Amino acid sequence: MDTVVNITQFLLSLSLLILLHELGHFFPARWFKTRVEKFYLFFDFAPFHALWKTRKGDTEYGIGWLPLGGYVKIAGMVDESMDTEALKRPPQPWEFRSKPAWQRLIIMIGGVTVNFLLGFFIFAALLFFFGKSYIPNNSLPYGLAFEPILLECGFQQGDVLLRVGNRSIDQVDPAAFVEEVILNNACEVTVLRQGKSLTFRLPDDIADRLVKEKVAKNTLMSPRIPFYVAEVMPGMPAKEAGIQPGDRIIAFNDQPTLFYDEFTPLARANKGKPATITILRGADTLVFSLTLTAQGLIGVRPRVEGFFLVQRKPYSLAAAIPEGVRMGIEFLSNQLKAFGKMFRGELSVKENLGSIISIGKMYGTSWDWERFWTLTASLSILLAFMNLLPIPALDGGYVMFLLWEVISGRKVSDRVVERAVTIGFFLLLGLMVYAFGLDLWRHFFQRFF
Repeated sequence: MDTVVNITQFLLSLSLLILLHELGHFFPARWFKTRVEKFYLFFDFAPFHALWKTRKGDTEYGIGWLPLGGYVKIAGMVDESMDTEALKRPPQPWEFRSKPAWQRLIIMIGGVTVNFLLGFFIFAALLFFFGKSYIPNNSLPYGLAFEPILLECGFQQGDVLLRVGNRSIDQVDPAAFVEEVILNNACEVTVLRQGKSLTFRLPDDIADRLVKEKVAKNTLMSPRIPFYVAEVMPGMPAKEAGIQPGDRIIAFNDQPTLFYDEFTPLARANKGKPATITILRGADTLVFSLTLTAQGLIGVRPRVEGFFLVQRKPYSLAAAIPEGVRMGIEFLSNQLKAFGKMFRGELSVKENLGSIISIGKMYGTSWDWERFWTLTASLSILLAFMNLLPIPALDGGYVMFLLWEVISGRKVSDRVVERAVTIGFFLLLGLMVYAFGLDLWRHFFQRFF
């Protein structure tokens, strides 16, 4: 069921983005009286055919079987379908190649324009309806808990992050830490430790290590909490041993574990082994014996509510719109910085490149509308940027040829465009296969080697 929820969210988001992107091409084509022969959600490549199709007027509408994108087939346009028979005949008034360059340019940029506007709109709507949630630093009575990679870099459990490089931090914001370290090369941090401010330097290889170890941003640092049991999973060691909701776990094999972050590394180090768990139940101290699972779990969910304050900053519509645009631009700027670092070899392409498998996993196994729309907005902007790259077979490739025509007054021949699109298509196909292979290795095969 978890997998079904995950896949459903991803396909719904992807379908929405593809549909609106293709409509961004479809409507300008119709406005300029250009015939659209096909409008498809997903691809219908051989050997399989469309899952559904119907014809209305001059256009065939359908849903393909391969959820990697969609397309509109515009009459008289050289595209990735490699159908060039119509180009051997004289241009017809309803064909793409018969239209002025400025009209063809509007048709081609329509898709990315819709995706950019959609991303900005969703970010603004999220702020208007949900506000922006945050945990202020002054509501952390126990400080922060850090992943081992940050503990190795000089952080201590209970620290509160105050500054990364030149950027002040007044709330729990692991994404800001990652952004400053990886994209802006921040090398110093300031923390509040036992009531005193302390500044120290991060290791020179911290950015590479964060990328290679693939630590999720939201778990890199989080509010530190005492280990109270909120739920005991049926059929798991804790349930069989007699641990109950409301118990506070205070020791593992007689080693004090007053906080959840103290318990988890000890459990991971004792996978599949017998252990004693000491708990407080009211005024009583009890000891239970159990055997951890092969994953180092006892089968409980910790209580996180009530130990820190979560606030939401509300936004009026007038404030949400510019802030939503700013969020979209900031997201795109960070992506450009990351791509630049990969291009210069400062970030590993192999470690950062992913396919629809990696993207799909980000949606999670529970339905969270705020997360769903945040990911959809981010992907919409990323899709717009990727499509604008000046690569033949992408919108940006056609735009490049059309801009040349507008500037020089000379049209690039259909033969040149056809060859360029063919080369671009196979380059993109090769990149997709490579990214898909990396994901298969990471998520399915790496554990066996």
